[in-house]
Amino acid sequence: MALIRSAFQDELDGVSQSLVDLTNMVSESIVKSSKALLSADLKLAEEVIATDVKIDDYQHELDARIIDIIARQQPVASDLRALITALRMSADLERMGDLAHHIAKVARLRHPNSAIPADLVLAFTEMGHVAEKLATKVATVITTRDTDMALQVEKDDDEMDELHKKVIIGITNGGAGITIESAIDLTLLGRYYERFADHAVAVARRVYFLVKGEFPQ
Repeated sequence: MALIRSAFQDELDGVSQSLVDLTNMVSESIVKSSKALLSADLKLAEEVIATDVKIDDYQHELDARIIDIIARQQPVASDLRALITALRMSADLERMGDLAHHIAKVARLRHPNSAIPADLVLAFTEMGHVAEKLATKVATVITTRDTDMALQVEKDDDEMDELHKKVIIGITNGGAGITIESAIDLTLLGRYYERFADHAVAVARRVYFLVKGEFPQ
């Protein structure tokens, strides 16, 4: 029985590590897509777009593995909660990868020009930094199950929300270089970053739930 339990625990640990690996892939994608966006780097944008397929495949394989574990082991209580939570977290992480992919596609669409006018370069630079910080913290939260850091992710999301508001104000003020086409791009890009942060918060909240048995208030 002890050997069976040990093998099951190894499978649970493997799921947790796969979530961390998926988070690291997403983190790398948002960093690259932000750089591609700000520097009109077509090669980097294409890398992110290609990597999204790998992220999707990795997530699908992880979900299949989790379902197989549930079917074979028929876990209960905290073990079942961990596996169901992992399924939901993988979906959030895959969506974060999609959002990095969308950012890269805008960079590719506007190449060789930059999609970001000079007046909003700083705001989008900061949004990229916050997105990277969120992804990095999420990986740590999954690894350590640090509930205090999970709560900190929500506070970091407030920073992203403020930057998103700045972008919207910049668009509505119609600064230099903002055409109708540009305004559409910028509105979408701001939304992509804002949603990326929201999904990072969702992952952190799920870890908090896993540890505490309830979601943070």
